Amino acid sequence: MPSHRPAAASAHVVDPAGGCPHALNAELRARGSVADIVLPGDVPAVVVLGHDALKEFLSHPDVAKDSRHCPALNDGTIPADWPLRVFANAQGMHTADGADHRRLRSLVGNAFTARQVERLRPRIEELTAGFLDDLGRAAANAPDGVADLRTHLALPLPLSVICELLGVDPEHRGRLHDLTYTVVIATDTTPAEVMAAVHELVELLRTIAATRRAAPGDDLTSALIAARDSDGGRLSEAELIGTMRLMLVAGHETTLNLVTNAVRALCTHRDQLDAVLDGGATWADVVDETLRWDSPVSWFPFRYPTQDITLDGTLIRQGTPVLAGYTAAGRDEAFHGPEADRFDVTRPGAARHLSFGHGAHYCVGAPLARLQATIALERLFTRYPDLDLAVPEADLPHQRSFIGNSVRTLPVRLLGAAPR
Repeated sequence: MPSHRPAAASAHVVDPAGGCPHALNAELRARGSVADIVLPGDVPAVVVLGHDALKEFLSHPDVAKDSRHCPALNDGTIPADWPLRVFANAQGMHTADGADHRRLRSLVGNAFTARQVERLRPRIEELTAGFLDDLGRAAANAPDGVADLRTHLALPLPLSVICELLGVDPEHRGRLHDLTYTVVIATDTTPAEVMAAVHELVELLRTIAATRRAAPGDDLTSALIAARDSDGGRLSEAELIGTMRLMLVAGHETTLNLVTNAVRALCTHRDQLDAVLDGGATWADVVDETLRWDSPVSWFPFRYPTQDITLDGTLIRQGTPVLAGYTAAGRDEAFHGPEADRFDVTRPGAARHLSFGHGAHYCVGAPLARLQATIALERLFTRYPDLDLAVPEADLPHQRSFIGNSVRTLPVRLLGAAPR
């Protein structure tokens, strides 16, 4: 049975420019937990939108991550320069299954345990304080008193942390962010732009790996190289580069969006911010409710059924590319109740969201993302409790992506600062 079947007449044609996903999610979810879609390049696919259906799908025994299970990606049906191939072609634990996945995950897992991550707290606090100083200076030096919170806090904090973990020298960090955004987040790019960015990113990662091989340090890249060089069967060169790429992307792009989305939510729901500042909720509650209500990742590619499966009464054919609809599942009223669209930091069960995934591929960096976000938000609003958006929330430009979910800039006014 062919997997690359024509899309159903009612299939939603995905806009590569993306934008705020919530109205579309609600429209599609009203029709069912699973929707036929057409991806850029006229590629038929499926997105799973309902919480229960997505949870089942993410841990389904007949669903794989390895693209060899998608005939259309291997028989020429989908062109070689299809931009979204980057999600299928990379080699690493995010595209591996079974024993291969366990082998690759074991190489990095120990660096991201709750205990190991907690040891990073003093450094994260130190970095946060420095970036808050930068934010304050930027606002003070601007004629209108406005500074971009993404530029001065939400981006440099997680980028610095993951780059320090990986042993990436500071001069490479800005370019790495530009490249990972083009390769993984932006979905309105041309095939030529994506291919050029992939090539440059791989070459830059090889340069970083060569530096660490020549001068090993107490960092994750050096540890991966040691595993590669001492036992080449455990980690191929392509897997080394793929793992580095995954760590860099997942280690900062998602936390960047998480912090941004949390600040947006708190600024536009001042009662919820007051509840936290008054002790009625914790910053961890804010993080979980943000992950549920406005997930940093919207529709994430790809998984492939290894045989026909049925989710919530909908048949998904073997080999179909399937996206995980995290933003949609977070506001599923069937699971989160009739007020799922409301941002509520005291919501019971908010932590049951799926934004970090579920099952064997649950995000290995979840403890680090939580720690960075809670520290950043607590320190930000402790120092600047009157911080507010400098433009109406509706005027903030959304990322041009149906994968990432956030805004491109977050101009804020700091107003009065609390005593330090």
